[in-house]
Amino acid sequence: MKRLRVLILMHEELVPPDSLEGLSEQEVIRIAMEYDVRVALEELGHDVRVLGVKDELGPIRRAIEEWRPHVAFNLLMHFHGIGIYDAYVVSYLELLRCPYTGCNPRGLMLANDKVTAKKILAFHRITTPRFALYRRGRAVRAPARLEFPLFVKSAAEHSSMGIAQASIVHDEAELRERVDFVQRTIGTDAIAEEYVEGRELYVGVMGNRRLEAFPIWELTFDRLPEGSAPIATSKVKWDPEYQERVGVRTARARGLDAEQEAEITRTAKRIYRALGLSGFARIDFRLRPDGRLFVLEANPNPDLCHDEDFAVSAAESGIPYLELVQRIVSLGRRWSAPWKSA
Repeated sequence: MKRLRVLILMHEELVPPDSLEGLSEQEVIRIAMEYDVRVALEELGHDVRVLGVKDELGPIRRAIEEWRPHVAFNLLMHFHGIGIYDAYVVSYLELLRCPYTGCNPRGLMLANDKVTAKKILAFHRITTPRFALYRRGRAVRAPARLEFPLFVKSAAEHSSMGIAQASIVHDEAELRERVDFVQRTIGTDAIAEEYVEGRELYVGVMGNRRLEAFPIWELTFDRLPEGSAPIATSKVKWDPEYQERVGVRTARARGLDAEQEAEITRTAKRIYRALGLSGFARIDFRLRPDGRLFVLEANPNPDLCHDEDFAVSAAESGIPYLELVQRIVSLGRRWSAPWKSA
């Protein structure tokens, strides 16, 4: 395997130390992905440099011009604190003619704009929950064509930001309160979509043109309090004490027949192609008790910690973590960016 110069782009405050020794569990969780990826690239034998990015593009340009990396390993989730701006950073990498890992800018923009993504998927006859968009500064009214309960979330942010049990609303008063919360605390428009009861399933997909789907993964709870909904809240994703208390588990989905597995996997690939994704992504579904499948959203550039869903499901399909990271590098270098054919 060729030794490559790999420039890892990560948020400045998430640059990990050489060792995790002495850090608290919460401190480790915060920088786990950045640490895992850096260590994996070093173990693969690549020449690795870490660049902590804050709110300037200049350091990225200088690092690329001075060091000439073979690929930039992109771990940025936002820029200037705004989630949808990650697409602009990737666009800048293309303007610099630097190969990068993960999703291309067009795919990032489409997937991160949840309203546009839903419209595209509807055109392709892929079922998503019916929804209404609430723009900031406009009156909030219960949409006549939607049925409560509704699930309220940011129209642009990801990583379960702003999602809690209170995100499920049952009347117009709760709807107004939650939409206001999203708009005020996250600073984006809000979406209210019909809440889908059922199993929460995830499918990791990898590739540029030729796609590979990993085994179907499921989120479950062993000790969810009575009256709570089984949803991936911010606490479920980021709070280890809460995870332990309610028994959060993710594992290969059981009890699906061959026809269901084939439909879910096929739909995940259709979504990936419809949104123009590349590199790797995770597609989130809800499967109702009657067997009807709904796509919740597509997540380009999901968490790459070695023990998170994407990497663990890849391992289940026979791709250990080091190989997964190497494949991501290879896909990034092979992506047919427009500048390559100009």
